[in-house]
Amino acid sequence: MHNTNTPTEKILSNLKIEALNEMQIASVKAVEENDSVIILSSTGSGKTLGFLLPVVHGLSRDIKSVQALILVPSRELAIQIDEVFRKMGTGYKVTCCYGGHKREIEENNLVQSPAVIIGTAGRVADHIRRNNFAVDNITTLVLDEFDKTMELGFQEEMSFIIGSLPNVKKRILTSATQAVGIPDFIGVSDPVRLSFSNLIEKEEIDELVVRTVFSPEKDKSDTLFRLICSIGNKSTIVFCNHRESVERTSQLLKEKGIVNVFYHGGMEQRDRETAMCKFKNGTSNVLVTTDLASRGLDIPDIKYIVHYHLPPTPDVYTHRNGRTARMEAGGKAVLILSEEEKLPAYITDKVEHFELPERLELPEKPKWSTLFIAAGKKDKVNKIDIVGFLSNKGLLKKDDIGLIEVKDFCSFAAVRKLKVGEMLELIKDEKIKGKKIKIAVAK
Repeated sequence: MHNTNTPTEKILSNLKIEALNEMQIASVKAVEENDSVIILSSTGSGKTLGFLLPVVHGLSRDIKSVQALILVPSRELAIQIDEVFRKMGTGYKVTCCYGGHKREIEENNLVQSPAVIIGTAGRVADHIRRNNFAVDNITTLVLDEFDKTMELGFQEEMSFIIGSLPNVKKRILTSATQAVGIPDFIGVSDPVRLSFSNLIEKEEIDELVVRTVFSPEKDKSDTLFRLICSIGNKSTIVFCNHRESVERTSQLLKEKGIVNVFYHGGMEQRDRETAMCKFKNGTSNVLVTTDLASRGLDIPDIKYIVHYHLPPTPDVYTHRNGRTARMEAGGKAVLILSEEEKLPAYITDKVEHFELPERLELPEKPKWSTLFIAAGKKDKVNKIDIVGFLSNKGLLKKDDIGLIEVKDFCSFAAVRKLKVGEMLELIKDEKIKGKKIKIAVAK
């Protein structure tokens, strides 16, 4: 069966990876030799490729319907796995299904059946109820970050989905935490467990410096402002426990002159994508968010994690900190404590107390702006088209263009702030691929 599929060497070359890491090698072997595998491994360790490779090896070119289903807790994780799958260059069709964008778009994508579906439980269950794809040839089931899906209360949907799949042979479950019971309906029997979480967390925590900062007032916003001024314009994620606090904290920082974006599950998808894009591309160095951003988002080079509110559980603490000190890079976690708060007992890291300096200056403003471009993959527009357009028509030099992200129906491009006005003037009557497309500074 393997010979009809893209060889691993070719996939790694497409992904620009020289070799698999220890965890990925063990995962591929375990999945190919066993029917039920549980992979315990920290965020940022490359487990996506660890399960996608054996999934691809198990696909057959002769079967023209869905063969593998990957269930995830959030649309962000679905999009991320989808991107890795596409970069692998296997020639197999993949479709993403998740709440928050039109079901009709997905239904159209499912007419010509994909080999692999990646989706969230609610939306996938909806498609199964509507018979939008055939389930008989699904032989591989992946539950990525299944502990999170369980936490979010999707047991009923998961139970319905798994109960609708008559021919599953392989089950792959991944999680970043040990302490999770596996419900019977998942159908895992005698699983092989691969545990890489301790190994990775140990290495990562070695690189992680944990500090506390005391807030004299119960309202910590002024302390947060002072902390960000002392950090300067380094990439920082501020975690709050509630959506309302996220928006309020973001607004207070903005009023004091700190450029920031906020991100939570109650926002429209377009607004979430814009915020995340601005943070990734350096238009904003500060992201204020709920724990939605503590998992599944791959953002390199985050220097500071700020726990504005104390994490409610040890798991949340670990996941938040897992956003920094990744892949051999160091990072710092800061807990802001008001007078009546104590450091939670589960925080056993060596903690340094940090005094904020008296004299503070506002961090330098970011040098990038983000453009919103009203065309994306579905309009057959790619990164090369956008770079070409901005350099030829907007007369931008290579180093005036930063990170570009192309979504289904829109794209975002980072452009050096000083050049934006002139460039927008130059391109206002120009077309991309023969079409007039709205381009503006992202709100």
